[in-house]
Amino acid sequence: MGVLDGKVALVSGSGRGIGKSIALKLAAAGANVVVNDLDEDVARATAGEIEKLGVHAVVCVGDVTNPDFGTKFVAAAVDAFGTIDIIINNAGYAWDAVLQNTSDEQWAAMIDVHLTAPFRILRAAQPVIAAAAKAEIAEHGRATRRTVVNISSVAGLGGNPGQSGYAAGKAGIVGLTKTVMKEWGRYNVTVNAVAFGAIMTRMTAGEAGSSTINVKGKDIKAGVSQEILEAMEKGIPLGRAGTPDEAAGAVFLFCLPEADYITGQVLVAGGGWSL
Repeated sequence: MGVLDGKVALVSGSGRGIGKSIALKLAAAGANVVVNDLDEDVARATAGEIEKLGVHAVVCVGDVTNPDFGTKFVAAAVDAFGTIDIIINNAGYAWDAVLQNTSDEQWAAMIDVHLTAPFRILRAAQPVIAAAAKAEIAEHGRATRRTVVNISSVAGLGGNPGQSGYAAGKAGIVGLTKTVMKEWGRYNVTVNAVAFGAIMTRMTAGEAGSSTINVKGKDIKAGVSQEILEAMEKGIPLGRAGTPDEAAGAVFLFCLPEADYITGQVLVAGGGWSL
């Protein structure tokens, strides 16, 4: 018996990287998962891995920044499983430039993916969660505990040169987390955030200048130089960058029954590193 048996989890950006690790960790604990990615093949591959763990997965392909994505994402969960128990707002990427070189397009892209998209997903989920909670209270006197985990960053807590848009979005998600925590407490929903430090994903692992990711047809520079990575790791008390599985572990903590009375918190998963 898994600690999350029968739970239904939505994990945005879960086709690869940290999101995939989160989805697999939740599935290994018994949760059914709605997998999201821009790339259908990647999303279906992750869903296949989840199914091999003995639970169910459905795929919701799409761009989280589309205005109707939140409604689509929530509907995928309700249509397949009838409810929602866990929401992980993970999808995101960095598009860096110093302030004077940051275009309006870059700024808007960072705010859209890191703040507006989670807002829309949560807004779309509210009627489903509220209805379920009210029905449970009427029948049992108390609603089942549900949970939201939003992904922030140490850049959102302390800023980072070259990341004005990214840092602003990641700071904003903390404010959204604390507000929704206060609004949804009456439904017995815990709402927390995890702020990642240096985690080795495709955004950081590639060599700077030669590595890119493609977002909506646009190639975005990714990766950091070996020199910068070594300097970052020297500032991390644990002496190294984290892995996607370690990042997922921090998110998983908030989904456990032991976290039933923890809400409105920001957990830094950064090996002791802060900006």
